[in-house]
Amino acid sequence: MERIKILLVEDDPNLGFVVKDNLITKGYDVTLCSNGESGEKEFSENSFQLCILDVMLPKKDGFALARSIRSKNNDIPILFLTAKNMTDDKLEGFGAGADDYITKPFSLEELFCRVEVFLKRSRQPKETGALGTLSIGKYNFDSSNFKLKNHASEKTLTSREAEILKQLYLHRDRVIKREEILMAVWGDDDYFLGRSLDVFISKLRKYLKDDPSVQIINYHGVGFKLEVSSN
Repeated sequence: MERIKILLVEDDPNLGFVVKDNLITKGYDVTLCSNGESGEKEFSENSFQLCILDVMLPKKDGFALARSIRSKNNDIPILFLTAKNMTDDKLEGFGAGADDYITKPFSLEELFCRVEVFLKRSRQPKETGALGTLSIGKYNFDSSNFKLKNHASEKTLTSREAEILKQLYLHRDRVIKREEILMAVWGDDDYFLGRSLDVFISKLRKYLKDDPSVQIINYHGVGFKLEVSSN
């Protein structure tokens, strides 16, 4: 069986060596890069199943690298390693396309668990695809390919954006609780994930703004509701 390939971008040589060595011991094929530019080059030239990125990288930081990766691949899990524990940094990371954070110092056991969870999720068939094309006001949401279209434009969503929009669509006849969305999309209702959900909701509103009949209503402290008014 072909080994799972992981891109690890970490500028601390000691930590990079330890993480790479232990992941290899677990049976993974790991490519280690020491800066964002070399990480971007490796991702462009090779195929990976998971990216583990430090935030503070030379030449191109982890946020910029994550955005570059997301522009090429909406599905690959991205896990940030960071010494920072600030809310704004986490929100910026989620906005850049991150799936989760591990704050330094961390245990290797925690890293292994996160890696296995993300790889297990990425191997599962995507439920979104089974819904086909959905009509949302003047938009068509091609849930199989994460494309949101109207007569004038087409936007390719990230897998997180597509999954959140799918949850809103499936529960469009009622208010869906924040906790329900978090558990369905992330499998957890952590506080910082809740803040990142707000970022994704804001992005979805921007994507849908050309049709004033489509609104994502925020019910403060409760959740959200996708409303499409009749013309």
